[in-house]
Amino acid sequence: MSGMTTIRGPAVFLAQFAADRSPYDTLQGLAGWARDKGFKGVQIPTWDRRLIDLGLAATSDSYCDDMRGMLADHGLVLTELASHITGQLIAVHPAHDRIMDSFAPEPVRGNPSARRAWAEEQLRLIARASRRLGLSTHTTFTGSLAWPYLYPYPQWPEGLIEEAFTELAARWRPILDDFDAHGLDACFEIHPVEDVHDGHSWEMFLDRLDGHKRANIMFDPSHFVLQALDYLAFIDHYHDRIRAFHVKDAEFRPDGKSGAYGGFQPWAKRAGRFRSPGDGQVDFGAVFTKLSTFGFDGWATLEWECFIKNPEDGAREGADFIARHIIAVSDRAFDDFVRSCADRAANRSMLGLEACS
Repeated sequence: MSGMTTIRGPAVFLAQFAADRSPYDTLQGLAGWARDKGFKGVQIPTWDRRLIDLGLAATSDSYCDDMRGMLADHGLVLTELASHITGQLIAVHPAHDRIMDSFAPEPVRGNPSARRAWAEEQLRLIARASRRLGLSTHTTFTGSLAWPYLYPYPQWPEGLIEEAFTELAARWRPILDDFDAHGLDACFEIHPVEDVHDGHSWEMFLDRLDGHKRANIMFDPSHFVLQALDYLAFIDHYHDRIRAFHVKDAEFRPDGKSGAYGGFQPWAKRAGRFRSPGDGQVDFGAVFTKLSTFGFDGWATLEWECFIKNPEDGAREGADFIARHIIAVSDRAFDDFVRSCADRAANRSMLGLEACS
């Protein structure tokens, strides 16, 4: 990306709002709800069959056309499909097997290899569905083999972390190759509990993928606040790989009893907590400025998670918050009115240099 760009939005990730009651139990119902809240785009979780039939989306142009048409009738566009739960199943440490089984259909539970094969097939369907839907980006998780060993005591056996990232990359490479064949970027959310959770782990993953062009980043500053990581400097380092953006806020207020790990406490008692946009500590003015300056041309998508505020207010306020933070970038410099025309001879004269030949 080059040059400054106006970010698109506001959009909303529908995962946290879908429910078994109207209007939250169908995509059409949520489309009307999102429109009324002030959103212009929606990001759809692929695991929620109330919102999308992934098999149909991967094979039927008419299904995809009907979906996009219905959203357009509500003044909305589809921004991305999201497969965080499915991506998580590409790499699961045995300690997490029983919990992760809940993310998979009944026939593959209790069988890690079958569960992984199912997740891989889902991602291949996503590549095909995204192409039919006219999408170029997709958001997901990497999964985790090494997370139980995050805090090194006892010390890691030599080569343990290297082996984990080598295997993680080997599992994702054929999926990324398939994404490439369908013109789709995988935007990995850099997220604790995933092996790829900060800049160093991202680089280890990307290095083992030989810099695969379809391996990119979904930027969510809230997870960096809870790690005490400089989320603005992260943009400086990795802006060329940031292809998607979740607007989610957080606060980190350690005290004498709790810090980054939270002490196994519920959300209300943790030092690190997710908040509705504007209620936490993320400097979103600086975030939008940096992303716009670096030419990010994707969507600013609300991912609403807040330990205290109700979701209806969170959605309404979130749409307005994003709209107010989007910077319509200028097509000219503010000081153009005093700009001098290029004249090399004059420039050399001003510097006291001899005339150019």
